[in-house]
Amino acid sequence: MSTTDTVNENQKIDPRLPQKAMRASCCYMGLGQFAVLKQRFRGTLLMLFEAYVLIDIILGIFDVYIPGEFFDSIYYEGSNFLLKALNGMLFFFLDFVNLVFCNNTIIAGLTGLVTLGDPHPELPVAERDHSIFMMINGLIVVILLAIFIFMYVSTIFSARRDGEKIVAKNRFPTRQQTRNDMSQNSFPIMGVAPAVIMMLFFTVMPLLFSALVAFTNYSSPDHIPPNNLVDWVGFENFKTMFSSSSQTGNGEWLKAFGHVATWTLTWAVFATFTCFFVGFFFSVVLLDKRIKLPQIYRTIFILPYAIPQMLSLFVWANLLNGTMGPINVMLHSIGMKAVPWLSDPNMAKVTLILVNIWIGFPYSMVLVTSSMTAISNSLYEAAGIDGASRWQQFRSITLPMVMYQLKPNLIMQFAGNINSFGAIFFLTGGGPSLKIGGGADALNLSIATQAGSTDNLITWIYKLTMNSNQYNLASVLSILVFVVLVPFGLYNFMRTKSFKEGEI
Repeated sequence: MSTTDTVNENQKIDPRLPQKAMRASCCYMGLGQFAVLKQRFRGTLLMLFEAYVLIDIILGIFDVYIPGEFFDSIYYEGSNFLLKALNGMLFFFLDFVNLVFCNNTIIAGLTGLVTLGDPHPELPVAERDHSIFMMINGLIVVILLAIFIFMYVSTIFSARRDGEKIVAKNRFPTRQQTRNDMSQNSFPIMGVAPAVIMMLFFTVMPLLFSALVAFTNYSSPDHIPPNNLVDWVGFENFKTMFSSSSQTGNGEWLKAFGHVATWTLTWAVFATFTCFFVGFFFSVVLLDKRIKLPQIYRTIFILPYAIPQMLSLFVWANLLNGTMGPINVMLHSIGMKAVPWLSDPNMAKVTLILVNIWIGFPYSMVLVTSSMTAISNSLYEAAGIDGASRWQQFRSITLPMVMYQLKPNLIMQFAGNINSFGAIFFLTGGGPSLKIGGGADALNLSIATQAGSTDNLITWIYKLTMNSNQYNLASVLSILVFVVLVPFGLYNFMRTKSFKEGEI
């Protein structure tokens, strides 16, 4: 064995080696691995990573950048081929330095996140600071710094663990052992790292961005980049949404939010349980042996779910049209009054729930049917021998076992219905207008808040962003949906037996 690979077996390893490695890694990332643990390759990579971060920060603080005038001053205009090649290599190197080290990524990103840009009315619109882009760049820098800090802390504890292993074995590992150890330990990290990075940039960052917008004045007409800058306003948007003061619109936003939030919960409850139990009912009926050709009925019932939801809702919107809809035309032809299916606030809500049952119950029917077919017939046979009626068998066997398996799915359906968009938007468009009071004194909240009588929080957010560009208030609503929905879903899901036990 080479003396460069291991320490002499008779030589005692310093028992303070883990502490030394840990302290060295605290001072500089990778230093403990490189200098103390003799993990040269790993230590070099970690040290170069921190060196890049420090150089970017230092050059950003002092705003160091190689100007274009310097490139012009060193440009070689002669005809010597060798000097031209050297001049080109120098240009390439300086461009690389500018791009990698003088890009001022970290400091500029953090500064932009704090200031959201400076006004430059003298510049063309395309060259002005864009507050939203600066916020996004700042969030990217924050995430990258969080990754750097996590790696820094992990490196410190990793140095201590590796040092303890060396002390326990009383020798440093060979290069081959180090490579084998790195390959074995790095495999799960390399497998998980892409998913974690994707989650950070495509899940965490949009959530953070949406939350930060709620603390700005990002709205039309005066604060839409790049013509105008966006500013931080603290909790002003929350005050606007939840205050009844005359300074914030006499509580119009609060009244609209109260109505929309109440209807959102009502809609979620009815949409979830009506679809589920109607589907449950048809599953039980079609599994009865007295039903002839149940496959044909299942095929017919599954058609509403197989047809694209948007298309079905457009058809229903035309069928239920108040003046020219076929249903009202038929009612008028037999001497009945037209029903305001979509123009009356209360009737529109009932119509939404009924149409949603037609669209959604086939999904629940399929789930319940598959769950019921997994129940052993011996249970029903034993119950029949004991004299249990069909209702008792359903109540004591079918219902508990189906709910045990489908309760998590029911919770997820409830959460999905709170976030429901298509059923409401394509059928009623959130209408009719949301009015409080009656007669000529009725207050039309839809004018100021864009909220309609059948809007839920998600369709209201859509209107605020797409119709009136009030991104700040829409973000306030998004935060509320997230804060209420995520803990509710996690709490209820973790309380289910299927989650706790993990098996049936």
